[in-house]
Amino acid sequence: MVVPDRSTLKGKRDYVILALLVGCALRRNELAELDVETIQQREGRWVLADLEGKGRRIRTVAIPIWVKQGINAWMTAAGIEDGRLLRSISKSGKINRDTLSDWAVWSVVEQSSKQIGIEHFGAHDLRRTCAKLCRKNGGDLEQIKFLLGHSSIQTTERYLGSEQDIEIAVNDNLGL
Repeated sequence: MVVPDRSTLKGKRDYVILALLVGCALRRNELAELDVETIQQREGRWVLADLEGKGRRIRTVAIPIWVKQGINAWMTAAGIEDGRLLRSISKSGKINRDTLSDWAVWSVVEQSSKQIGIEHFGAHDLRRTCAKLCRKNGGDLEQIKFLLGHSSIQTTERYLGSEQDIEIAVNDNLGL
């Protein structure tokens, strides 16, 4: 079973919700308020430009290719050219002009996680998952801080649950 079912309009939208949460580490409200105009090309790649996050901090977030492909599929299927990226869909499958609330984002994550057998998993867990995957794959702590929009490295360290590894110490491979 593939969750969400991307053969449907709702599935395309829900995929974009999940992809932006786990691929770009967005908060629910940042995602719900995302405008199409925020998606821009900068320095040769697609980004979410000038997002206003918690504490009114502004950041620009790179969009992975697989996330951008999902966005393109959703926008084409839904006929979205401007305004809010994510919108509610009526029971009859009609795109509503109004926006999607951050609680609707929460609901999509909760429903999707239950469909794959995970209980008590929320949108913020996907943000944390993004950060942990970035770190696990060699991401620089400071760059992860920028991605998350944190004001300090200490916040990012707490977020990641970082602990010192004495057995495989970072200073073992200095090349000196």
